[in-house]
Amino acid sequence: MIDAGQMRLVAVPDWPEIPEQVGFVEAVGVAVDSQDRVFVFARADVPVLIFKSDGTFVTGWGEGMFVRPHGITMSSDETVYLVDDMGHSVRQFSLDGEFIRAIGPSGQPSETGVSGFDHRTIHASAGPPFNLPTNLVIGPEGNLFVSDGYGNARVHRYSADGELLLSWGAPGDLPGQFNVPHGLGTDGQRIFVADRENSRVQIFSPDGELLSIWSDVARPAQVFVAADRMVYVFELGFHTGLFPWQSQDKSRPGGRMSVFDLDGQLVARWGGHGRPTEYDGFYAPHDVVLDSSGNIYTAEVKTAAAKSVGDDTSSLPSLRKFARISG
Repeated sequence: MIDAGQMRLVAVPDWPEIPEQVGFVEAVGVAVDSQDRVFVFARADVPVLIFKSDGTFVTGWGEGMFVRPHGITMSSDETVYLVDDMGHSVRQFSLDGEFIRAIGPSGQPSETGVSGFDHRTIHASAGPPFNLPTNLVIGPEGNLFVSDGYGNARVHRYSADGELLLSWGAPGDLPGQFNVPHGLGTDGQRIFVADRENSRVQIFSPDGELLSIWSDVARPAQVFVAADRMVYVFELGFHTGLFPWQSQDKSRPGGRMSVFDLDGQLVARWGGHGRPTEYDGFYAPHDVVLDSSGNIYTAEVKTAAAKSVGDDTSSLPSLRKFARISG
């Protein structure tokens, strides 16, 4: 049992049932459809995996379509957006895997000056879409907001029809600047950006006006605003998932979940203690989503993140479900 502020949760053991034949390595993203089926974007031979809420495997698709899966977003029209960071692409599919369209340019990185994944080398002016994009959220009027990403320092806003309307951001740690804009959320009026390497959540209007900054977070990977109007921030922390120029710091929080109200007041928090084998622990937080019953699903990049510190993560879960008991 997890007693976290106003919430009581149970970590569901051995969720989900992942068939061997899908070649699963790790999950990068989770989303739910109107039937509460869980869509998982994975680094796997079969990268899109669909499960019932009880963890039963339904089907999968996407073989050979992606260079490196990174982000997934479910649309209200029952389509899914998939962000491929090393493919420099954002694409929309039907739920059974039929390609619908690409959002913005696809396949080639934009010119930002970046060297590899070293965000410190991005030109001061940043650049156009896309260079290692990370995530997408659907905001007001069906506009599409894309965080871009590892090789850029921008948020791009597209119309529902896929027209680029504006971009904002630049590399740095001043207000409104980004060092790895990694995740996105929305409350229907504002855009929440997980500014990971600045260890903060920045909140903007849809036009890119900075409204607020939340700093009580530890390298946030993703932000999800749930139907209960709570803001779930899944934080990578300082123990793993490090760039070569960073040092592990176990005096600071490890992977954890923080829940805030819309004004930024902390409501609940668990994890962060650096013991990922425990029921309330995390190793490498990457994505979070809630279903219609308030159950929480998480994805952790346990394999990619471990490379920076040499941990053996073979026994750790990459996908988890936390069943809501109350709160």
